[in-house]
Amino acid sequence: MGNEIIKAASYLFLQYGYKAVTMDDIAEHMGISKKTIYLYFNDKTSLVRSAVFEVFEDVKEKIIAVQISMQNPIEALYEIKKIAVEVLGNKDKSPQYQLQKYYPTIYNEIRRKELSAFGDTFKMSLRKGVESGFFRKSIDTEFIMRIYFNGFRGLRDIELFPPEDYDMDLIIGKYIDYHLRAIVTPLGLKFLEQYHKTIKPHEN
Repeated sequence: MGNEIIKAASYLFLQYGYKAVTMDDIAEHMGISKKTIYLYFNDKTSLVRSAVFEVFEDVKEKIIAVQISMQNPIEALYEIKKIAVEVLGNKDKSPQYQLQKYYPTIYNEIRRKELSAFGDTFKMSLRKGVESGFFRKSIDTEFIMRIYFNGFRGLRDIELFPPEDYDMDLIIGKYIDYHLRAIVTPLGLKFLEQYHKTIKPHEN
């Protein structure tokens, strides 16, 4: 039952935000009493933490699977973008805004886990790009990996990019394009520009 509560809470938090969803909402969604939830979680904060880590592990598995299975690192980044947008939400739902504002300790805890969780597979994807001729041989994969993660963290900073002013889907797409243009070869640039022509504007 504890795991079912976490899954239900995760779904509602991503749909409506971590602050907006109440324990009553979760209980009603599951068709159980609020007392049942409190048998497994002392308070909402402990449930939020469990839900955030549930989502993190799910996202980690999906992203690593994409990086391992896809040979083209440019296409892989745009597939990962789709996963990220699902979790980060848009300016209307803004679950990340609520997480940062109302549960900053949990948010910072997750941020500290990202590098160790994704760093190695991201470097592997960079090496695939070098081997395929899409990325320059001279790139320092460790440096590029850290710069990319630092920049991606900045996209989620609600002071730098207030959710009411910036669409997460659009700014992630712009950031990926910015990142790739810094490391691609002429062959990689040609593929990138052709790829942009094949995808829908909102996926760019």
